[in-house]
Amino acid sequence: MERSMRLVSTAFVLVLLLAATEMGPMGVAARTESSKAVEGKICEVPSTLFKGLCFSSNNCKHTCRKEQFTRGHCSVLTRACVCTKKC
Repeated sequence: MERSMRLVSTAFVLVLLLAATEMGPMGVAARTESSKAVEGKICEVPSTLFKGLCFSSNNCKHTCRKEQFTRGHCSVLTRACVCTKKC
């Protein structure tokens, strides 16, 4: 029983690692490159008003709009709120 629990735990951690790498910088870079081709250059700046760790991109977006940015999202790696707008 203990061995099967250990196996399930190991498999779960591996699945989480694979999912995390799919959402990492490569995905963001590819999305940014396609946005640049359509919209032009996009500037990203960490939010100065957002406090704490960022888990809700919706909250981040509203904070960024208060800072005169067009969009905002949570950084996957640092959990910081990042505001974006056309340069």
